[in-house]
Amino acid sequence: MYPHISPLSPKLQSLQDSLKEKGVKYAMASFVDIHGMCKGKVVPMAHFDRMMQGSELFTGAALDGVPQAINDDEVGTMPDPDSATVLPWNSEIVWFASDLHLVGQPFEACCRTILKNVLKQAADMGFRFNLGIETEFFILKENETGFGPVSDRDTLPKAAYALPTVLDNYKILDKIVSAMNSLGWDVYSFDHEDAQGQFETDFTYCDALKMADRLTFFRFMVKELAREEGYFASFMPKPYANQTGSGAHYNMSLADPETGKNLFEDASDPNGLSKLGYQFIAGVLKHAKAIVSVTCPTVNSYKRLVRKGSMSGFTWAPVYICYGNNNRTNMLRIPLGGGRVECRAADIATNLYLGAAMILAAGLEGIREGMDPGEPHTENMYLYSLEELKAMGIETLPKTLGDAISDFAADPLSKEVMGPLMYKTYVDFKTQEWEEYHCHVSDWEIQRYLKFF
Repeated sequence: MYPHISPLSPKLQSLQDSLKEKGVKYAMASFVDIHGMCKGKVVPMAHFDRMMQGSELFTGAALDGVPQAINDDEVGTMPDPDSATVLPWNSEIVWFASDLHLVGQPFEACCRTILKNVLKQAADMGFRFNLGIETEFFILKENETGFGPVSDRDTLPKAAYALPTVLDNYKILDKIVSAMNSLGWDVYSFDHEDAQGQFETDFTYCDALKMADRLTFFRFMVKELAREEGYFASFMPKPYANQTGSGAHYNMSLADPETGKNLFEDASDPNGLSKLGYQFIAGVLKHAKAIVSVTCPTVNSYKRLVRKGSMSGFTWAPVYICYGNNNRTNMLRIPLGGGRVECRAADIATNLYLGAAMILAAGLEGIREGMDPGEPHTENMYLYSLEELKAMGIETLPKTLGDAISDFAADPLSKEVMGPLMYKTYVDFKTQEWEEYHCHVSDWEIQRYLKFF
């Protein structure tokens, strides 16, 4: 029934003893599907030793984007002990991020393993990839018209930073922030974002693998906490056609793994960014279209990547493949003070394991090849016409998921990062998703055309 079980190492024995002392009764061996959504099994602590050595098996064919046939051997979870997270809302359960294995070896199409492979490339070059994510999301409640904000005062066309509606949502926001801080994530601010019912939490960066684990758990946790209050949390990139969508801006830097020194910092540069940082930017810009297919992974994502359309004016989402200083109209910006690069072409539906793998691999290519991104753009890029942008040599990001997947498929970097199996799986799955949407007759079409002709 189980693979050969060895006695627990001193580290794992200490972890097991600590969890039992805290009253933990069950452990979750969790992994993600192609969407970055938690899947897994729940194991009594009496079987902790077996779970930590790969006892829990799963039929990949039953899941989205875990490429297996129904007659294949099951994949198994290998939990990462460093990821142990006791659920803040149920202290009897501990959650573990896990790698997938197949017949005792790492499974090539495991999202977490794909990121670890690129992180190893960075480590071999002498870099640690640090990553911070700005988590934007909606807290909503169901009503007679479908859904809407929790607060009846949350009606402003420009809702950003509204304090009354923060207070109206205080109970659920406090539960979320307190839970994050109980896990040691160090939330340093939260606010009401631009759309009604939309919020953002900002917390301290860490290494990319840990951040990917944290974002995965964050979405799982926030949905559970919202449900306890009778609400629901939405991580849909753009639930309202006339309001801004939810980003998940990647804030990135490379550090010396020994000293922790930020290798993107350079006080002598006007933007505070080192030559290494500019080379990283150049690599990301080169592969921007393929990257966006992963950082903006849904049909709905491309309703967010438009220049105008929100109640408050510009959408704040990037449209053009360019970079600048603290200017938010570029795909990539160098925030005030430098030392990091922010990618704004990412939304909260991102599978961060895959998105981080793609963007890091592109940045490392820029460094290896000594690429130059050219001069930064400090102007409002939204104000240029398409003809002017074309004359400047600036391309646009994909306009639909269909376009994005075509760009992903055409870029050699995609297969290098994902490996042949996940590359094919991602292309096939997302192509089918686009085709299903493309065949759907929407309310807009009915209203416009049913009696028009």
